[in-house]
Amino acid sequence: MGIFVPQLLGGEVFLQESLSPSQIVQTVKSERISVVITVPRILDALREKIESDYEARGKLDRFQNTIASSAGRNFLRRWWTFRAIHNMFGWKFWAFISGGATLNPDTEQFWQRLGFAVIQGYGMTETASLVSVNHPFKQGRGSIGKVLPGQEVKLAENGEILVRGENVSPGYWRDNEQSRAAENGWFRTGDVGEIDEEGSLYFKGRKREVIVTSAGVNIYPADIELVLGRQPEIKAGVVIKIEGPHGPEPLAVMILRDDHANAEAAVNQVNELLAPHQQIRRWFVWPGEDFPRTATQKVRKHVVGEVVRAELARAGQISGSAVAPAIGHSNNLVEIIARISKDVSATLDPSAKLGADLKLDSLGRVELLSALEDRYQLEIDEAAFTDATTLAEVEKIIREGRHEEATPYPYPQWQQRWPLSWLRITLLYLIVLPVTRVMGWPRIRGKEYLRNVRGPLVFICNHVTMVDHALVLLALPGRFRTRMAIAMDGEQLREWLHPQPGTGLFTRLLYLLQYVSVVFFFNVFSMPQKSGFRRSFMFAGQMMDHGFSLLVFPEGQRTKHGALNPFMPGTGLLIQKLAAPVVPMRIDGLWELKSAGRHFAWPGEVSVIIGEPVSYSLQEDPEAVATDLAEHVRAR
Repeated sequence: MGIFVPQLLGGEVFLQESLSPSQIVQTVKSERISVVITVPRILDALREKIESDYEARGKLDRFQNTIASSAGRNFLRRWWTFRAIHNMFGWKFWAFISGGATLNPDTEQFWQRLGFAVIQGYGMTETASLVSVNHPFKQGRGSIGKVLPGQEVKLAENGEILVRGENVSPGYWRDNEQSRAAENGWFRTGDVGEIDEEGSLYFKGRKREVIVTSAGVNIYPADIELVLGRQPEIKAGVVIKIEGPHGPEPLAVMILRDDHANAEAAVNQVNELLAPHQQIRRWFVWPGEDFPRTATQKVRKHVVGEVVRAELARAGQISGSAVAPAIGHSNNLVEIIARISKDVSATLDPSAKLGADLKLDSLGRVELLSALEDRYQLEIDEAAFTDATTLAEVEKIIREGRHEEATPYPYPQWQQRWPLSWLRITLLYLIVLPVTRVMGWPRIRGKEYLRNVRGPLVFICNHVTMVDHALVLLALPGRFRTRMAIAMDGEQLREWLHPQPGTGLFTRLLYLLQYVSVVFFFNVFSMPQKSGFRRSFMFAGQMMDHGFSLLVFPEGQRTKHGALNPFMPGTGLLIQKLAAPVVPMRIDGLWELKSAGRHFAWPGEVSVIIGEPVSYSLQEDPEAVATDLAEHVRAR
């Protein structure tokens, strides 16, 4: 439904690949998304991102107080109060649609108080597919909506939700024994729920997960999990059924927020908020950074239960509290590192360094960071991952959920907006290109390769002087000159925009003038050499999506001897991910001019050579791509 219904309404569907909260927010804003259809886990992660951002600025308490005081206010007042968050998502965005699992009522209330609509529904594949959906502006907290027309819903004696209607499947393909049809066409969903006086449906949990005590009292794990999630010491928690000395009872499995959290104190606090029959008498501290999950981010409770019961059996514990021994590394982290390093025997000592011991280069660190963000729905600063980062530090980053952010690299777009874009192109033709022609008088070869080619393309060139980009633009046809984004040393751009503390006022003004000039005249963006590669690659992709070609100097620095320097490690990965034709170019004669200390060239003394466009498949090795591109540049 999330794919076809928007198109029937004249909308577009954007499929987000990354589950990183920061990337989701960026996509929502840049693509002007109106509604996000997702699972509760993502809504929780986005909430954690916002709260972490305020905590980093020392404003979390004030933010939480403002949210609490917004209860009962009308939509416009809430929207205005939290307009900064609405601006972060983009002014067009207004609603979340949550499905696939039960949304935490606290998370639902959080987004509603910020001024966003939160829409929940209930359904199954067998009911094709919606049974109920709530009204975006008339919601009962925790409700999964009212029953849609054309079907009926009732509760069995044990609370199981039964559905009847023409939308209910009559059975399973070639497996009639799996049919869950009850008498008179009622379909047994296997879910337990409640219906209030207004007809709103509430989900209580899966029937098989309900814990029936020896006294015949039903305990719903979701009710206990809700209270667990409110404790500051607990990062995540689930409740499973175990056999105690007096029959079935709940056991809380928790992931603590940090090593200093007191599990027993947290459980005692939870028990003060629970009914007598819900009391937690046994608990287990999960050794990993997250629970095993399904594709829709549901916790795989049966796997959790198997691990817990095996651990309890091994420890010989029959009653009382149960706390798991500390384990150095989670299986998830081990699997991720082994997959990226392609070495299952990699050293996994806590002091192992990503570079020297685990053999992860800059590309490997980018892959590791992306995998961790997607797996744990975290926002991790790329500057936190260096060659010297140890495995213990990686685990700490995962547990704490964020890292102190370094000064960001600039990715300006103000120069692309009208009327500045028009002024930039005008000055390019009136000043930059004529001056470049007079000073360089370059001979241009290979123009025929671009005669019938349309953009966007990726142009790569050797790097000799600070005027290389002007020579390249002069050599290209007009359709590429005016729609070109140029990658520049990210560290240099950042230094100009954010000088080091103690930099004098005059130097700051000079840096700012340099930054504004190079951005305005040449439409540059950051291509860092030490960290921040992923953000740079993402921005490059966005530029191409908007119709801009790219100019990249893969060496990352100007030559010091006239020969071609080795290409940066990320070059091959960038080209592979962009999946666009690449035009290799080379500037000849400029090094000799520079070595002689001359600022003007005779006609034909400098040559700009354009090569034939080449393409690469997504399956090719990034290192092989970079090597092949270097050969193409040398061969011009």
